[in-house]
Amino acid sequence: MAQSVPILVVEDEALVLLDVEACLEDGGYTVLTASNGREAIQLIERRLADIRALITDIDIGSGDISGWDIARMAREGKADLPVVYMTGASTAQWTSQGVPNSILLPKPFAMAQLIAAVSNLLNASAEVLKAPDAG
Repeated sequence: MAQSVPILVVEDEALVLLDVEACLEDGGYTVLTASNGREAIQLIERRLADIRALITDIDIGSGDISGWDIARMAREGKADLPVVYMTGASTAQWTSQGVPNSILLPKPFAMAQLIAAVSNLLNASAEVLKAPDAG
């Protein structure tokens, strides 16, 4: 299922972005990257129909766009988009700021945790699409 599934990754720390990108590509995913909120919003505006999941850092360096904002914007256009948040400091805000049916990974995390989080959300999304009619 992972083959050619485009995932948008938003991370302002270059080394973390490279690690996440390599991990996802090794897992068979196609990765689109953005290093700040503006780049992420541009990609969402142009490619949301193609994007199957969003992985975003919450505190994205300079600028007034947070990972919370990016996820909310993406969900406005695609209500069931799987979202994984990454953070070193904002875990307490997840319940009030995070979108429903998302996962938060506190940094540092193992790359296997990231793959598991993305896979679980994508599989849950696919199960909803395949669910038989109740009547």
